[in-house]
Amino acid sequence: MPVKYWLVGVLCAASAGLVHAQSADFRTETITAPTTAVVPLPASSNDDSRPELAILLPQSRLIGKGRLTFWGFQVYDARLWALPGFKPDSLAAQPFALELAYLRGFDNQDVAERSITEMRRSAPISDAQAKIWKDEMMRALPDVKKGDRVMGIHRPGVGAQFLMNGRPSGEIRDAEFARLFFGIWLSSKTSEPKLRAALLAGLG
Repeated sequence: MPVKYWLVGVLCAASAGLVHAQSADFRTETITAPTTAVVPLPASSNDDSRPELAILLPQSRLIGKGRLTFWGFQVYDARLWALPGFKPDSLAAQPFALELAYLRGFDNQDVAERSITEMRRSAPISDAQAKIWKDEMMRALPDVKKGDRVMGIHRPGVGAQFLMNGRPSGEIRDAEFARLFFGIWLSSKTSEPKLRAALLAGLG
């Protein structure tokens, strides 16, 4: 199987790999897997600052971050920002921001298709609904290349707003879509529990 499709398989936390966990209070945890290289995330840096959040999600703070790699291939760095009192067991009721900083490129069609596959881990999705959401994701999420940052902001009861490198790229006004989409990384049913633990590490 071509490497590209292996990587697509882990794009949205889909395959077992390596997560370098970094909590918001800067305690570092490293989780290793066979045949993978350890490249810890920096304890703290300007890379964690997002000026757009001062407007879009004021008073939010970095909760956690982690890097997803697969058999030595670096896929993306994920970061989660949320408001004080954030509770992961009630995601649908809370605003938060999740960012993926890509370490290689992917087509938006691959991203959308893999997202639907992962969303189906949490709940059944009809083929008709899957097509609607796939088309909406392809409009809101452009192709990505190495260095691009895609941020999704959860709006409770409304849906998801997306930004590409700090600029608005689209939105999907569907609360159920948003619940399942962000659940790819944050649901207890995620296929990447180690990455989820890294993103939530700053909660204590």
